[in-house]
Amino acid sequence: MDKIILNGAKFYGYHGLFPEENRLGQRFEVNAVLYLDLKQAAKTDDMNASINYGDVYQRIGSIVEGEAVNLVETLADKIADELLGQYGRLEACLVKVVKPDPPIPGHYESVAVEIYREREK
Repeated sequence: MDKIILNGAKFYGYHGLFPEENRLGQRFEVNAVLYLDLKQAAKTDDMNASINYGDVYQRIGSIVEGEAVNLVETLADKIADELLGQYGRLEACLVKVVKPDPPIPGHYESVAVEIYREREK
């Protein structure tokens, strides 16, 4: 299966269970893998046979920077639903939402949630 991959899209949002996360906000990073057939796009050199990843970035940003949710799981699911709902060519997507600085003690690089969703047949 062909893929379009958006790596390390960075946004600022107000998601989380703790009041300070909702008040102060924090950084989020999103990776998205879009599964679709790119054969026609490659043969015709026509963007209409693909998905504009600039538009994908904007849609993801509007969700991450939009209405706050408690769980990163919810945020990832909302992104996947938006992508599958907006792009008819998209057969499936893998969405990873990373919180580089969650308010939990310890030494780690980040925490993340990754979900895979397919278009319902």
